[in-house]
Amino acid sequence: MPSQATVPLGEDVLDDVLGLGLRVVFVGMASGRVSALRRRHYAGPGNKFWPTLAAVGLTPERLTPDREREILRHGMGLTDVQKRQSGSDVEIEVVPSDVALLRAKLARIRPRRIAFNGKRAASHWLGKPTAALCYGPVADPHGTAEELFILPSTSGAASGFWDVQPWTDLADQVLRDLPSHTASLSGIS
Repeated sequence: MPSQATVPLGEDVLDDVLGLGLRVVFVGMASGRVSALRRRHYAGPGNKFWPTLAAVGLTPERLTPDREREILRHGMGLTDVQKRQSGSDVEIEVVPSDVALLRAKLARIRPRRIAFNGKRAASHWLGKPTAALCYGPVADPHGTAEELFILPSTSGAASGFWDVQPWTDLADQVLRDLPSHTASLSGIS
């Protein structure tokens, strides 16, 4: 049975952090319990999301959940597949309308890339079981983004599956969008 966050019926557990022209939108399955209580994305003490963004170079410094809106300045956004429940991924129930809402939302803002924080979130988008998915870039059957990535979950509960390499591969692609990165690749300073 899903563990519901303490929010009024019909409201999202967490607000999206989204905008137009984003280089990448990170899509989680749903907010964890600590994130729901704090009303911030990736707020659990064992979650590697914020340290990983800095470690792979997607942010110049380590942001914290309380500074989550600053991610927009770096061309990135945050949302979840299931917006009205919180808990561990195995407790979350997703219905087709959840995925349809996510598709519509992302189609409106047209991010260059969609990156799923964990296979479970990606499985709902792709309509495939998690066992059939591999980490890394995959084709987007819906054409919502130029690139789609499946990343190992940053949740502390998924530590046994952790591998930073797919996050580094995503960062390499995202950083290619930056003019200063392009100039340094061509030898221009």
